[in-house]
Amino acid sequence: MRLSTVILPDRRWSEGGRESWQRAEELGFHTAYTYDHLSWRTFRDGPWFGAIPTLTAAAGVTSRMRLGTLVTSPNFRHPVTLAKELISLDDISGGRVTVGIGAGGSGFDATALLKDGQDPWTPRQRADRFAEFVPLLDRLLTEDVVSYEGEHYSAHEVRNIPGCVQRPRLPFAVAATGLRGMRLAARHGQAWVTTGDPKLYEAGTPEQSLEAVRGQIQRVGMFCAETGRDTADLHKVMLTGFTPDRPLESFDAFVDFAGAHAEAGIDEIVVHWPIADSMFASDVAVFEKIATEALAQLS
Repeated sequence: MRLSTVILPDRRWSEGGRESWQRAEELGFHTAYTYDHLSWRTFRDGPWFGAIPTLTAAAGVTSRMRLGTLVTSPNFRHPVTLAKELISLDDISGGRVTVGIGAGGSGFDATALLKDGQDPWTPRQRADRFAEFVPLLDRLLTEDVVSYEGEHYSAHEVRNIPGCVQRPRLPFAVAATGLRGMRLAARHGQAWVTTGDPKLYEAGTPEQSLEAVRGQIQRVGMFCAETGRDTADLHKVMLTGFTPDRPLESFDAFVDFAGAHAEAGIDEIVVHWPIADSMFASDVAVFEKIATEALAQLS
């Protein structure tokens, strides 16, 4: 089991931003991720910084911990420009980057680039773009020169030399709870990311949520089998905070949560860095004890 964290880009680098990333490495987290959004939910009217510059700065003040997005999406990203930024970040970090990618939601990012009167993409349209986005990004990070003409994206003799430090490219963590996304994860991902069943977040029980995650893992395994891939080769990541559970309520609550999900097949759990007066508020002392002592309870 791996334990990672996600640090929202909601603070100036000089006002606590730097210290959070350095402290995450000191605490021993496997990876520190950040959201790749233009703004997000209740944080919309407060400070919010870009993911790639934040991760670049974090790469300069850490040396061991992996870094990544959780997640970036086609809502406002293009594979060509994203690939160039990721190759640069992978180089600056010394090969410590994972790119979490997802289809995107219906929040602020989904409408920020629309013209007046233009309808937001439907879930099917987002899935269609994602199905084109992932394989093109895969090629752009793997091949020196790429040309492509698709329904949603194009690339004309795009050069990405010298490529990623990590070979054949930096890892993909594909976030998906739907079948099309799971198929992409099985085909292109080094990891698959779930937040559980979104329908159970407010009205479900922890037991129902765990059973839903088991079902998701089974379906991902089915898609791995379709491609001739051993499902054990696909890392399975659980981003907490969006299920009926409260794993950061206490040390014991986290150990119980992590143990149950490890038994179900999850091998990395991601917890949100505490943010006071938000949905990610938690006791800092409990959080740090979880970071430094919880995995030993699971071995």
